[in-house]
This record gives sequence, structure tokens and C-alpha cells, in this order.
Amino acid sequence: MINRVVLVGRITKDPELRKTQSGTSVVSFTIACNRRVPSQGQDADFINCVAWDKTADFMTQYVKKGALLGLEGRIQTRSYDDRDGKRVYVTEVVADSVQFLESKKQAENVQNEAYPVQNNECADYAADIETDDLPF
Repeated sequence: MINRVVLVGRITKDPELRKTQSGTSVVSFTIACNRRVPSQGQDADFINCVAWDKTADFMTQYVKKGALLGLEGRIQTRSYDDRDGKRVYVTEVVADSVQFLESKKQAENVQNEAYPVQNNECADYAADIETDDLPF
């Protein structure tokens, strides 16, 4: 059986590091990925992801909102009971590897321009969104 995911997109906000009770690093984040064929209304999917250990530490230190990332991982489902006793189901991508897909200069341009610089060969599949207009 195979459970592998490869995503290219822009992170929607700066990652915030958390630690488990045992001291393990974890970061939850969302990647915005453009659809190849835009549907009516929404042109991007916002995919919830999580990274652990050294990957989480790396992301917290170097990744900023709007950065173009490539990640590889697996889909995971889990559930828990919320404070009201309702069962909550979560589907997320657990990232094994995260890589920058643009230079630091290009990433800075994303922060300073209305539209991101798209001269990277992977950018054809990247989210072409204004990071300040994200819904969260």
C-alpha cells in the first residue's frame, strides 16, 4: 500500500513552534495550492499540514508567510473529543521533508509585491495569491 503526498504551494502564515509534554517539536501549518483547472469561485486548496522534530525546528527558524515550499509526506487521519464531548475528525498531511523552492530574494519580493515573482520552474504549479488576502 502507498500513502505519499507531494505538495507545492505557499505557506499561509508564519509557523509557530510548540512542544509536546515530552519536549518534541511540532508545527502545524497550512499550504495554499492553486488548482490546475480553477473551479467556480475558489482557485486554491488550503491543505492542513504538520511537521515534527527537526523539520518543525527548521520551519520555525527559516520559513515565513508566503514562502514557496515543496513538501513530501503522508496523509493522516485522527479524531479526538472536544471540550463539549463532540467527536472531531482531522485529516492532515504529515510532512517528512520540506524544501524552499525559491531564493531568499524571490521570497522577499513576494512580501513586497502584489504578485509573486514566478521565474522558478516549479512556480507553474505554485499558488499565485496575495498573501495578505488569505482568509485566515
